[in-house]
Amino acid sequence: MSEISPATDAVRRGHELAITMGDPAGIGPEIICRAVAGMSGAERGAVLLVGDPTIYRRAAALIDAPLEFVALEEARPGDGRVAVAEVPVEGQIADGRIGAAAGDLAFRCVKRAVELVQDGQARVIVTAPLNKAALHEAGHYYDGHTGMLAALTGAPSSFMLLASERLSTLHVSTHVSLRGAIERVTEARIAATVEVGHEHLAAMGVAAPRIAVAGLNPHCGEGGIFGDEDERIIAPAVRALRERGFDVHGPISADTVFYRAFRGEFDLVVAQYHDQGHIPVKLIAFDTTVNVSLGLPVLRTSVDHGTAFDIAWQGKADATNMGAAIAYARRLAGNARP
Repeated sequence: MSEISPATDAVRRGHELAITMGDPAGIGPEIICRAVAGMSGAERGAVLLVGDPTIYRRAAALIDAPLEFVALEEARPGDGRVAVAEVPVEGQIADGRIGAAAGDLAFRCVKRAVELVQDGQARVIVTAPLNKAALHEAGHYYDGHTGMLAALTGAPSSFMLLASERLSTLHVSTHVSLRGAIERVTEARIAATVEVGHEHLAAMGVAAPRIAVAGLNPHCGEGGIFGDEDERIIAPAVRALRERGFDVHGPISADTVFYRAFRGEFDLVVAQYHDQGHIPVKLIAFDTTVNVSLGLPVLRTSVDHGTAFDIAWQGKADATNMGAAIAYARRLAGNARP
């Protein structure tokens, strides 16, 4: 993988972010165009859209946004035009419908974005939502963006962070069954999750990250009455991390730990499985939570919602979450090591 450096010609052109359109049958193209339309000329020069320019032009027309799209090779920073790394449509796409052509385009956009970052033509990937059923219909059998990015970059593992202003959660496991999630609660995985969370917070300017580890069972097992994983696996993992110098606490019962973090006691909660971490964050910050992939050799943020096929291509989609994902990505780009 080539080293990403601010000294590259591409970064001098200002392409901090590569934004993928997601599933083109969904709201991705619209929310991207809404977000870009609200940018200054200089801000537009710092983004690079990935996808089919015809689709972006259609989305811009849908929301009456006077955007001009230009091929990556012709982009000039500050002129107000939007650079596009073209990934053409192959096949027919129906608005608001699951389809192989749409799933394949979504995959190829992410693949192209990874290549752009690896080549130094962008620093952070921002992804619009894709549809897993469409992805699978196209023959790309991933559990979502995070697993796809891990496969594309050769990363041995990855982690999903949900970041919001008052509460952030990092997950030991995400897109697996509840039974599978319990099997993934190991000392090694908990340690790796805390380590990558600490590293990310430090890179984002948190001087001494305070991390809480949620328990797995009700009341952390209540002394083994409701399960022994908390005492047998999670507690020893936390003790070992504390001995290594991490400011980490737990296991803390999941029915209190998120409230304590929300009140400011912790900077991050390590959740043991998908819903345990997603529900509290989405409850308090549904429109502004950002999905961040950690543990990968590329930086990536995303909206934390789906393709919304029910309102796709109707001019109704709200771009608030896309704006939050872009803002977080800009912070990542600014904090990334040269």
